[in-house]
Amino acid sequence: MHTTVGIIGGGPSGLLLARLLGNAGIDSVVLERRDRAYVEQRQRAGILEQATVDALRAAGAGARLDREGLVHDGIELRFDRRAHRVDFPALTGGRRVWVYAQTEVVKDLIALQLADGGPLLFDAEVRAIEGADTESPVIRYVHEGREQTLNCDYVVGCDGFHGVCRSAVPASVRRTYERTYPYSWLGILAEAPPGYEELIYAHSERGFALASMRSPQISRLYLQVPNGTDPADWPDERIWDELDARFAIDADPGWRLKRGAVTAKSVLPMRSSVTEPMRYGRMFLAGDAAHIVPPTGAKGLNLAVADVIVLARAFAQLRDTGSAALLDAYSDTCLRRVWRAEHFSYFMTTTLHTDPGQTAFERKLQLSQLDRIATSPHACAELAENYVGLPLGVTA
Repeated sequence: MHTTVGIIGGGPSGLLLARLLGNAGIDSVVLERRDRAYVEQRQRAGILEQATVDALRAAGAGARLDREGLVHDGIELRFDRRAHRVDFPALTGGRRVWVYAQTEVVKDLIALQLADGGPLLFDAEVRAIEGADTESPVIRYVHEGREQTLNCDYVVGCDGFHGVCRSAVPASVRRTYERTYPYSWLGILAEAPPGYEELIYAHSERGFALASMRSPQISRLYLQVPNGTDPADWPDERIWDELDARFAIDADPGWRLKRGAVTAKSVLPMRSSVTEPMRYGRMFLAGDAAHIVPPTGAKGLNLAVADVIVLARAFAQLRDTGSAALLDAYSDTCLRRVWRAEHFSYFMTTTLHTDPGQTAFERKLQLSQLDRIATSPHACAELAENYVGLPLGVTA
């Protein structure tokens, strides 16, 4: 089998790239090592930037998002037992974010691809990429018990940090920058209607907490916990009590979360990682294959979408004009945006979390920074602009 673009990974970035290429008349094949049920149930991000929503709509994948997605015009910061709301539209010229789970984005894109897109193969395990630095790369994979080959003009790796594409970049060429944080998130899904309209980010002496949601009936909540925490050590009642303690504010001492049955519980380590360059020969890295951010800034899925939008435009330019200028600039173009998002995610993470070795002096610095956001329109606008996502083409 031969295709113009071989896409490894059937997550949101790989599926959206296939859709964008198909709409531009460029053929592709998507290889996903997991089965469809697993991919459609994989829990990940839930915040979509304005540019991500615009891209999904333009790709024909916005109908259900527009019906079921929850539009958010801000977030609330809680610190030092007080609260401050960050008004996105007022600070960013009308931009906002949407709560719509990555699982739902993936379901929408899979349905479109299977209905009228190019081949999408589940249970297709890629074993090797050969000739990435030649004009005829080859993907070797196993599907339905048989070893097969996919001959490509280009390969795009959307297969995550541990995928074959990232490791296919020679060590002599690849440079990875990493940071591991000394805490994790204990996350729960609960059958409890959120008693709040927007996400709440809480800094407290007890540690960070986040109140999010998946729907008007389902709450998604997180607690900062030590690395290596076993979810079994946190009974449901303990989680609810700790969340209430961390969200407490003096202006509303009776404020409590609405409680319900906890249906899922997991621990998420926190780390940052960037691999450079994002291109090797005719192989390109996108999404988690090239970069990982801690979830505090809600950037992971949105960065992956930005990558494939840039890449789709570059392939369209090559097809329409014969120029590879945008393809040649892909890595540098994306990395400027990646490092901006990495910095914002680092800022949100280190400002809101309590480091195990943190001193009283360092805690006072955190509170000073949060107070500046609450009292300075300029500082608040900086946070808002980065949170809703800089427009594509703008990196600073």
